[in-house]
Amino acid sequence: QVQLVESGGGLVQAGGSLRLSCAASGRTFSNYAMAWFRRAPGKERSFVAAISWGSDSTYYTDSVKGRFTISRDNAKNTVYLQMNSLKPEDTAVYYCASQGGALIFTQPYRYDYWGQGTQVTVSS
Repeated sequence: QVQLVESGGGLVQAGGSLRLSCAASGRTFSNYAMAWFRRAPGKERSFVAAISWGSDSTYYTDSVKGRFTISRDNAKNTVYLQMNSLKPEDTAVYYCASQGGALIFTQPYRYDYWGQGTQVTVSS
């Protein structure tokens, strides 16, 4: 019903920046929440950031607060994750997720649709 495609991943040095994009297609809703999760090597998928599509409400996990910014472009049905001051511990596969409702959650099971993931590698 809804397809999500992430892009923008790559290899950067510590302290560098990267901008991830998540493009949505198919059936969409004006009030759904979207989020970014990541899966680091040898670890489970964990929450990074979320945004309510129809409002300015955002939430970040403590480890990225002040460095990452989640935003959206309603006309393009696209959500972004601007990542600054990257650290080696940010290395992970980053996933975009969409929720059918408007509330923001940090648990993966609360989200209905997922992208295929994009690799982010931070060296040094």
